Amino acid sequence: MTLTKQQIAEIESAANNFLFRIRPPKELRDKIDISYRIKGQSVTVFEIRPQWDEPEKLQEIEVAKTTFVVAKNHWKIFWMRASLKWEVYPPIPFVSEINEFFDVVQKDEKSCFFG
Repeated sequence: MTLTKQQIAEIESAANNFLFRIRPPKELRDKIDISYRIKGQSVTVFEIRPQWDEPEKLQEIEVAKTTFVVAKNHWKIFWMRASLKWEVYPPIPFVSEINEFFDVVQKDEKSCFFG
């Protein structure tokens, strides 16, 4: 099942608000930036930065993900482990609203998302 148009609009609104609060200044965005992607029932937040060994190439480093669980009507929160596997975020495994996900990622109380 895919997200509804209303859910996508809510995600885009919450994500743009999140990006407004967290993105680095414009003059630094060629060195590091933050964005998001919607795919299926998931939203992924990622950093964009030059590749260390080929700075002319940009790489995307996924840091946080949420997936809408229809049966429970909530958003499950994941963080990317050093093993490059997604794991449920232990302090707050789920939220009921998409804007709460972005708040959790921004606060990053356990330094799981941005280190």
